[in-house]
Amino acid sequence: MSKAIYALYDDDEIMVEGAKSILSKNIRIKDVYSPFPIHGLENVLGIKWTRLAITAFLYGLTATTLALIGMYYFMIEDWPMNIGGKPSMNLYQNLPAFIPITFEFTVLCAAHGMAITYFVRNGLFPGMPARNPHPRTTDDHFAIEIMKDENGGISDDEIRTILQDTNPVEIFEK
Repeated sequence: MSKAIYALYDDDEIMVEGAKSILSKNIRIKDVYSPFPIHGLENVLGIKWTRLAITAFLYGLTATTLALIGMYYFMIEDWPMNIGGKPSMNLYQNLPAFIPITFEFTVLCAAHGMAITYFVRNGLFPGMPARNPHPRTTDDHFAIEIMKDENGGISDDEIRTILQDTNPVEIFEK
């Protein structure tokens, strides 16, 4: 595993300005650690927009289909019941009564599917060790991670000098 150099900051604005400065000197930033979301940082780092909303839509579409097929089968085909004088011959006559259940099942499946996809995609399974360079990045500090081998022609001392120019609290290697 390759080694990384970290710059630790105590202010998010200083860290964002430091990231801009580092990137302007053609040094690739591997990751940034923060205790809370920093708006605009994804634009600075060039992070692509997430496709999690698309998966949520697909989970919701699947749930809506399953709910309607299930209610059609249960309430019309398998065991039709006369509830409050509502017709039980076909789906379109019963659809208004099925809407609340369909909506709730859609939201349930979309939310759970999206959460599970997020955990699987990011490797955040229960019991796994946290990939966190410094304990303070979960509290009140911010860290920029630079991998040594991803910045081919630049020496460690040059990277440290560039990082020192961004006013970090600490520079360390892990």
